[in-house]
Amino acid sequence: MDLARRVRRGELSAVSLARQSLATIDALDGASNARGSGLGALLTVDAEGALAAASTVDRALARARDEGVTERALEARYPLAGLVVGVKDAFCTRGLRTTCGSKMLERYVPPYDAHAVSRLREAGAVIVGKCNMDEFAMGSSTENSAYFAAKNPWDPSRVPGGSSGGSAVAVAASLCHVALGSDTGGSVRQPAALTGVVGFKPSYGRISRYGLVAFASSLDVVGPIASCVRDAELVYAALAGRDRRDATSLDRPVERADFSRSDRALAGARIGVAREYFDAVSAEVRATVLAALEACERAGAVLVELSMPHTRYALAAYCVLAAAECSANLARFDGIRFGASRATGFGREVARRILLGTYVLSAGHKEQHYERALRARTLVARDFDRAFEGDARVDVIATPTTPTVAWSLGDRIADPLAMYESDICTLPASLAGVPAISVRCGVVREQDRPLPVGLQLAGPRFADARLLEIALAIEQNLAEFVG
Repeated sequence: MDLARRVRRGELSAVSLARQSLATIDALDGASNARGSGLGALLTVDAEGALAAASTVDRALARARDEGVTERALEARYPLAGLVVGVKDAFCTRGLRTTCGSKMLERYVPPYDAHAVSRLREAGAVIVGKCNMDEFAMGSSTENSAYFAAKNPWDPSRVPGGSSGGSAVAVAASLCHVALGSDTGGSVRQPAALTGVVGFKPSYGRISRYGLVAFASSLDVVGPIASCVRDAELVYAALAGRDRRDATSLDRPVERADFSRSDRALAGARIGVAREYFDAVSAEVRATVLAALEACERAGAVLVELSMPHTRYALAAYCVLAAAECSANLARFDGIRFGASRATGFGREVARRILLGTYVLSAGHKEQHYERALRARTLVARDFDRAFEGDARVDVIATPTTPTVAWSLGDRIADPLAMYESDICTLPASLAGVPAISVRCGVVREQDRPLPVGLQLAGPRFADARLLEIALAIEQNLAEFVG
């Protein structure tokens, strides 16, 4: 990011960037809690901590420049120098309240940082606050936050998606430069699509989940939300790598995307188009995504029609597996520990999923529901394997990110099934553990307002760098197309 480079060179100060961010937060988001007129992006703002961290970054960089440290060495040490970051409130932050959007953790202040948060600080980033979210990451609109709903900057009467909705809003409204989210079934990609920014879910196991409050451990992935693919890659590279505290964190070299060839990355790239993903989306979203893919074809990409027949099982399998895992993970939140009172309980959506998970794991139902869902997950994953390794041998699979554009606040909150279906395009990649990214590919006008449409790209597991290269090429190719 050019801002980080300018901070490293001393052309900008990290303190000035932090002050600018805090002023924007005060103008657009500061009234969320008190009067409900803000965007509702942040649950906690740490102005004092952000300015102190920014000042520390400025002093460290000034000292290094005085000692003659080369610009390349500074870039390696401080790749995110001075960048202001919002962190989803599911990540533990030492000395800073972590609520998971729940009253159960209203007064919980962790004594340690999550691995991803530590990496952000080490890379020179400045954490400005904790972003709003659906309670314990369960939801697709951020309306399940126990505090207040987040609002879409494109139209504040509409949802921003979820569960990382606050993180997406913070980036879309320029409250911070980048934000950290977690993606279980689409919770980074879906809100990124609905707010017109970039959301990247790396391969499962590439970034440590240590210090991320667990929802469904076999699905949870840490991912960045940014205004462009380059910034998402920069954050990903700073976070990825082995962490001995997380048994699912893999010991593999972190490959960096080669953006120097972005102008040629689309030439000959094989993009799979799976028809099953287009069956359940609105006509406007379908037309926008297909038009974007045709633009990619004109730029040299090869569109390959695919069938991924087990996609239809993804939603049911996800609902069973995620509920089963959350029922075990959330058993620790008993209203006695972690800063909650006995009288405080879970919200309706969290309670619903815990009850469902307990049921599908109970005697007499485990084989009927949970084990069948595991088998369905395997079939979904094999669809991806065949697309990437079989006769088609595509580089990426392109789909809509969401079946519709952002809907009005309150429209689906009483209809859990309709809410779950908003993630129908993102769930399969989560079940398969493959990397996936959402980029804006156009807009749809509703009630005379433009609303963004997301294009999702999924790649083979651990081919994160190649996926990001193609995503950047598509982003650049569509720059004029998206408006």
